[in-house]
Amino acid sequence: VQLVESGGGLVQPGGSLRLSCVASGFTFSTYLMTWYRQAPGKERELVAGIISPGGMRNYADSVKGRFTISRDNAKNTVYLQMNSLKPEDTAVYICYARNIVSGYDYWGQGTQVTVSS
Repeated sequence: VQLVESGGGLVQPGGSLRLSCVASGFTFSTYLMTWYRQAPGKERELVAGIISPGGMRNYADSVKGRFTISRDNAKNTVYLQMNSLKPEDTAVYICYARNIVSGYDYWGQGTQVTVSS
């Protein structure tokens, strides 16, 4: 089982990034997919989650209106489009998969996002 994130990097405040998480080794379409983030010295926090391509999404209040989560089950990939980035968005962004029936879950290694001028 693997969750491989990509798309992180250094961006100026107000800029955009698109993160991707490619899954393998499990039935992607049956898993709730979530992005978390963890900044140095802070607790890991939920950023956004999605159940199905056209289904319910949830977002942290701090990213509502700026971030959009989506998924492509044919590509086993979940995305996080991040716009209007702020310095406080700086963190390691981590992909998480959980089957809501079995409870099996998996974590990715994370991708660093740094928002700085």
